[in-house]
Amino acid sequence: QVQLVESGGGLVQHGGSLRLSCAASGRSFSDYRMAWFRQAPGKEREFVAAIERRTHSTFYTDSVQGRFTISRDNGKNTLYLQMNSLKPEDTAAYSCAADRNPVYGRVRDADEYDYWGQGTQVTVSS
Repeated sequence: QVQLVESGGGLVQHGGSLRLSCAASGRSFSDYRMAWFRQAPGKEREFVAAIERRTHSTFYTDSVQGRFTISRDNGKNTLYLQMNSLKPEDTAAYSCAADRNPVYGRVRDADEYDYWGQGTQVTVSS
């Protein structure tokens, strides 16, 4: 089992940047595929980005491609999401998630992930 705690959210102006962190404790962090999801008020949870456990291959939803960068530091048991050129439509609660038995082709599926953090709020003002 792994416990996940996000940090780094806040209020930022349109065009600004934030870096989210997700600290993992418990079982070996390097064994998990990791991802970020977000949920805005009144909307469904949305996949943002993911990074594989061994190859560190990355995946992004189209709306953040080129603006967001997901990375991981297995030595520090931490997942990151660098968010640049933020837009008001990026406003949401961002959560990290861990997948202990990743399945090819299901990287964007929230049901694939076994463990979730509580989330951190990101608000982008216009």
